[in-house]
Amino acid sequence: MKVKIKKLHHDAVIPRYAKQGDACVDLYAAEKTSDEYGNTVLNTGLAFEIPKGYVGLVFPRSSICKTMHQLRNSVGVIDSGYRGPVKLVFWGGHDDKSSYRVGDRVGQLMILPYPSIEFEEADKLSDSDRGFGGFGSTGS
Repeated sequence: MKVKIKKLHHDAVIPRYAKQGDACVDLYAAEKTSDEYGNTVLNTGLAFEIPKGYVGLVFPRSSICKTMHQLRNSVGVIDSGYRGPVKLVFWGGHDDKSSYRVGDRVGQLMILPYPSIEFEEADKLSDSDRGFGGFGSTGS
């Protein structure tokens, strides 16, 4: 699949797979700022034209365990109609030495098709093995 991409920042890096067979491409930081909530904002400096019927999902890299910060929204969603810059927002201070820097691989992007869902209201749902069991109901 071909996806159009536009550089919005002179330091932007076109995403690429690190190894053959990888499910996601790596996203790189082109700019590092902070927001009014004290979060670190890493701008990839890129905009994507994701095809209709597809969604871009932005995940943290496994190297996140080496930092003291966490991606604020766990998984970012890039809808096919969005044309703005892709940014990753992390908990934690902008100047903290344990956080990512400009030029670092800061996230991963996967583009997937999604189904169109039509909801049907019902008075009753079918029975299942789990039933109403919620948090932790399947064991420890």
